Formats: sequence, C-alpha cells, structure tokens
Amino acid sequence: MGRASAFLQGILSDISTGTGNPNGLALTIPESVYLCFQMTFAIITPALIAGAFAERMKFSAMLWFIGLWSILVYAPIAHWVWGSDGFMSNGNSDAWFKVLDFAGGTVVHINAGVAGLMCAICLGKRKDSGPGHNMVLTMIGASLLWVGWFGFNAGSAVTAGMQAGMAMTVTQIATAVAAFTWMLVEWAARGKPTVIGMCSGAVAGLVAITPASGFVGPVGSMAIGVAAGVLCYWGVTGLKRMLGVDDALDCFGVHAVGGIVGALLTGVFAIEQYGGTAGLIEGNAAQMVNQIQGIVIVFVYDAIVSLIILKILDAIIGLRVSDEVEREGLDLALHGETVQ
Repeated sequence: MGRASAFLQGILSDISTGTGNPNGLALTIPESVYLCFQMTFAIITPALIAGAFAERMKFSAMLWFIGLWSILVYAPIAHWVWGSDGFMSNGNSDAWFKVLDFAGGTVVHINAGVAGLMCAICLGKRKDSGPGHNMVLTMIGASLLWVGWFGFNAGSAVTAGMQAGMAMTVTQIATAVAAFTWMLVEWAARGKPTVIGMCSGAVAGLVAITPASGFVGPVGSMAIGVAAGVLCYWGVTGLKRMLGVDDALDCFGVHAVGGIVGALLTGVFAIEQYGGTAGLIEGNAAQMVNQIQGIVIVFVYDAIVSLIILKILDAIIGLRVSDEVEREGLDLALHGETVQ
C-alpha cells in the first residue's frame, strides 16, 4: 500500500492503458476511477440509514451524524473488510480471518441497518407513523435500484471477466426469486399480494446477494433469494414488532437482516471456481465461522460507535425536531419546499 496523499496528490495512474497504481488499491483500473466507484458505496450507506430516521431528525444533526459516522464507522469497517491489509479482508494473506463480502453485505447493508436501528431507538417514534409510501414512486425507485445494482455487484469484480459476468447473473436470479418469494409469503400471511411487497422483496434479494455475488453460482443465488424473501419479510413484520422501534423505511428489517442472511449463506454456497474460496457445500466449514465473526464484529462496533455519536449530538445540538415542525413536515418547515 503506497503512502496516502491528500486530494490524490502523488496518485499515479496510467489512464491511457487503464493500469492502476501498483502501490494502490486499484490494480486493473486508474486509481481515480476506483476512488469514484468506492465513493458510491460510501454515500449510499448513510443514505440507507436516513430511511430509518425519516421525518424526525434535525437537518443539522443529520449532517453531523453522517459526517462523523462515515469517518468513524464506515471508513474503518470498509478498510477491515476490503483493504489490502484489513484484518478480516479476503485479499489480505495475513488477515486474522477472511470474510467474503464481494460488494457490501457487511460493509454497506449490515452497517447501515444497525446504525439505522440505533437512530430509530434514540429518536423514538414518529407522531404519525402510518405508511408513508407512494406506490408509483416506490415501483420506479425499485426498478432503478434493480438495474443500478448490477453496477455495484458486477463492477466490484473490477474486471470484465467471468467473475463479473457471474456476479451479474446471480444478482438477477436472487432478486427475481426474492421478489416472488416475498409476494407468496405476503399472499399467504395477509391474503393479498402487493406491488409494494414485491418491490420490498426485490430490494431484499439485492441486499442478500450483494456479499455473495462474486462467490456463488445460480443454485446458491436461488437459495439466497428464497431466504431473503422469507426472512426479510419477517424482519419488517414480526421482528419489527418485537423490537418496538419506528424504523420508517425498514432499514434494519431489510438491510441488516438481508445483509446477515447473505453473508451467512455466502459461507455456505461459495464456489471456489467462481471466487477462489470454497464454502460449506464444498467442504470448507471454516468459512462459515469467518462469516459469523465478521457479522458479529461489524454489528457490535457499529452499534456502539453509532450510539455514542448519537448521544453526543443529542446532548450538544439535539437530534429531534420540535413537535410543531414534525406536524408541519420537515420539507416545508426546514427547507421551505414540499412535494406535491
């Protein structure tokens, strides 16, 4: 790993040939391209957290929280799991143990889900905690996510080879299976299948296949899709009632639960031919232990540090808007604008 340089000073990349800095992180693309790719992960993670505290947190508190959380939680965990010298990185030959996380199951989704849960606990419930979705906008958003997710998962191969192709294939399979599974579970439980439910199932499938996408094949992706559809549905219904928190957009139920499901099943269905590491079905039971250790470390570290940040901000500037602002609506009260 080369010497870190502020504002990319000293970063050498041959853009004409696509060869990255040999002392950096990107070995197949320019370092500047890899940096921009990683920035998308770094910003989508706190964006997911925002879904948990929607309609309650002060804008100023949100800015401080996201800034501090990104530095103190996201950056260390991303380095531990993906860094060339991370202590649980699959790419580090000297790692204490190796966690398989191809595109962000632990780094992004478990990380965001746990932080979202801490936010929901600290902020308390909304004054009006009814459904806040628009079916048309939800369908459009889920469709864009489905297509855009191929960039995250296939792109994480950082090459246009077999692994990228398989990552894209299994992403499609798991997402479709999870959406269909969620629909069936909801149909059986509530008597009616819904568009919102299928959209939620699709996102659950995308989340669960994310850590596994470069390591599993079609059979494993189908199993992951089924598990995501069933367990994430439980996460936003039964588990949510058990926890008693107002997680507005089910950040924990979909992203943390889906990320945990995907991380665990990566350890089961990983195929050495695809990702270089065998899982439980190929006789490597130790990989399951590695996955569990990674989940526990990320969960505990994230929960503790997120809670500390929230408590400090609450003591200094306060986290929650006033009742009057909440009733009026944050868009109008804080920003002078609203969606018609």
